[in-house]
Amino acid sequence: MNSILIKPSVLRGTVIPPPSKSLSHRAIICASLCSGNEISHIDNVILSDDIKATIDAMRQLRAEIEIIENDDKTYCLNVRGNRGRVEYAEINCNESGSTLRFLIPVALMLADRCKFSGKGKLIERPLDIFYKIFDEDTIEYENDSGKLPLTVSGKLRGGHYNISGRISSQFISGLLMALPLINRDSVISVTDNMESAAYVDLTLQMLKKFNIETDNKDYKEYKISGNSKYEASSCRIEADYSQAAFYLVANALGNDVECLGLNEDSLQGDKEIINIIERFKNFENSDSTNCSGSKEIVIDASQIPDLIPIISVLAALQKGKNTHIVNAQRLRVKESDRLKAVATEMNKIGAEIEELEYGLLIKGKSVLRGDAYVNSWNDHRIAMSLAIAATKCNNDIILEGYQSVNKSYPAFWNDYISLGGAINELHMGK
Repeated sequence: MNSILIKPSVLRGTVIPPPSKSLSHRAIICASLCSGNEISHIDNVILSDDIKATIDAMRQLRAEIEIIENDDKTYCLNVRGNRGRVEYAEINCNESGSTLRFLIPVALMLADRCKFSGKGKLIERPLDIFYKIFDEDTIEYENDSGKLPLTVSGKLRGGHYNISGRISSQFISGLLMALPLINRDSVISVTDNMESAAYVDLTLQMLKKFNIETDNKDYKEYKISGNSKYEASSCRIEADYSQAAFYLVANALGNDVECLGLNEDSLQGDKEIINIIERFKNFENSDSTNCSGSKEIVIDASQIPDLIPIISVLAALQKGKNTHIVNAQRLRVKESDRLKAVATEMNKIGAEIEELEYGLLIKGKSVLRGDAYVNSWNDHRIAMSLAIAATKCNNDIILEGYQSVNKSYPAFWNDYISLGGAINELHMGK
């Protein structure tokens, strides 16, 4: 059975969060777009399921990637760039939205024909923005009623693209990586408010690392010079704030965990978790009130969607405080419907969370009951959030689908145990 029993415990000690999955994807792709005569070195990578998907994809697109294990169980990737156009490629994205959305435009520049597949919720995640571009650039494509598998053939023409920033910044990042390879200049105009803008910052940061310059006009317009050449580079991937967030929240809830190796100057948007924790600490100074006149903390999810599951745990354990999470509609098309998953599973263990169409209403408590079977919904962030919530339960919980953490943080349970997390391994599946 794919489940574990988690006992209430206090986490103590130090932990080094895994390297940023977001930066790892981008570094691997950029290195693979360099000349086949050049080798880039990408250090401090973990082989999560999502990163494996991107490595396998770039190998399909004729990059050579050597994987060398470091002493600390991280890996160094030696990447020799693309060695010429590919006649046909099959890319299995597994459940990685980044792999899929980054590589659809990239593959059009490298392969005559490419088939994308995946599994789980990825099959249903929207790709309409790309379909509109395909129609404009006369790119042939086949799909299953708008869903994966998707087969594309043709090339991006470049020029001017109008893109919505509300669904996912991944579409823009994918184009930013592909368009420099076209022999004409291009412009991406963002037609509405950009959500998850920090992720585009990470893309621009990595492009610059590999000698690709892009002009960012206040997140409204991006100018990309055509016929640009990626140049090999070496980089070390910094620690991931979205993963550190679980332990930073654990510490805020009364555990004693120190996260090492975080870059204080990071462009990662999920660094915002530090400010959010401070907002809860300073709740009495809040000037936000709800319709009944009660004070509440309002969390805007538009720029930090990946933090919402663990923020919900933090909010659920703030006695006397109400939290209103807004602009979170995109969470319904992640690895799970995260709004429904958070409300359903946290309420099982005694939280008071109301699911809204656009977000969550959370009434804080001092402790949770536990004593329930909960499910990860095959979502890594739901699983890790429930593990942190378990430290503040009065009773054990049994978590089904614990292996979903492999998507982004394969060592999570090892780290959790090393900090004193109490897990009954007799309940672990193979």
